[in-house]
Amino acid sequence: MATVKGDSATWKGFVAAWLGWCFDGMDGYLYALVALPFVTELVGSSQAAKQPAAWVQAAFLFGWAIGGALFGRLGDKIGRAKTLNLTILTFALFTGLSTFSTSWQMLMVFRFISALGIGGEWAAGSALVSETLHPKHRTWASATLQTGFQFGMIAAALAVGFFSHFDVRYVFLIGVIPALLTLWIRFAVPEPPAWREERQTRQMPKISDLFAPSLIKVTLLTLGLAGICLTTVWAFLFFNVQILTALPEVKALAGPDQKTLLRNVTIEFCLWNVAGNFVAGYVAKLLGFRKAFALYMAASAAIFLLVFNHPFTLSSARLWFDLYMFFGSAIFGIFPLYVPLLFPTLLRTTGAGFCYNFGRMVAGVGTLAGGWITAKAGGPATAIWWVGFLYIPGVVLAFFMPEIRAEPAVPETELAAS
Repeated sequence: MATVKGDSATWKGFVAAWLGWCFDGMDGYLYALVALPFVTELVGSSQAAKQPAAWVQAAFLFGWAIGGALFGRLGDKIGRAKTLNLTILTFALFTGLSTFSTSWQMLMVFRFISALGIGGEWAAGSALVSETLHPKHRTWASATLQTGFQFGMIAAALAVGFFSHFDVRYVFLIGVIPALLTLWIRFAVPEPPAWREERQTRQMPKISDLFAPSLIKVTLLTLGLAGICLTTVWAFLFFNVQILTALPEVKALAGPDQKTLLRNVTIEFCLWNVAGNFVAGYVAKLLGFRKAFALYMAASAAIFLLVFNHPFTLSSARLWFDLYMFFGSAIFGIFPLYVPLLFPTLLRTTGAGFCYNFGRMVAGVGTLAGGWITAKAGGPATAIWWVGFLYIPGVVLAFFMPEIRAEPAVPETELAAS
């Protein structure tokens, strides 16, 4: 594979992907922070809002999955940088339009379309970086890319705090800002040499080739691992706000003070997650990907299953939220430069977008089930507790995942013996 070891084009691509991740995190987490009050405003009561709020989140996750597949295919056809541009523009515009929703169904449509772009951005950005950055940088680069999502979540929390004295719907206006990034990407970020070479010399493979004998095992294993990891982490990201706002200490606070607390808790556990990303990357380098995935899912299972079936105080919630983000969410610090390299060049964004993001379909179903549990049978902590059982088969599945050699980065042949 042709790699670019240190020129400005390499780092422009890396910065573009990181910023795309950052805005993914911001636009994706804005809704989780304001879901119940916004949907309550649209339907009239907080009790009636619980299931529609879950439907909106499920539609968002479904859109994320579909967008990963659609834009992933586009990324292999027209290029990584061009696709990155289109995805950011899509999620920026439709996040902003969420402000003008007059019903929860309209909000659901806007969130679905914005998620199409968010799903595609991950595949395009990760492929762009994996094809240009030198292999020796893979560990820190993978972790650093994933930190973009956490800094985006922090930006979402700060935005909610900034808009705390306004109608909650106006927070979505901040989501339009990423559209400005597309102007820079359009002129500054070139396509990777590896993609250009392959596109000129090889015939474009079919999507069905993901299930050809040589790839079907990798495709199915990656679908399973991503589905488990995404369902569990999004259960936490969606329901942790509801856990906090139901605590007596938090209920006693005035509305703006509640939003300030949510902002501070989010920033706190995101910073733990940032640290965890780098630790996870080096654990994977030390132990190998299989053992690292198994270790992190086992730790996450222990937190969900041993903690979330007991009552929380504000201090205990903050402690366990931080620890979960250090393990359960930090596992994604391993993904960005692992998943794309499981697939050949002209199926790279297709495979990464489909497998990684299709797991959000499973996460969407999990959100709907969690919404039912929250409304009918025990509350948001109980919903997270039930989702935690998915980590058990996840630990087993981890030992069947392919290993990737650290160097050299030759995508077509670099899988180690399974």
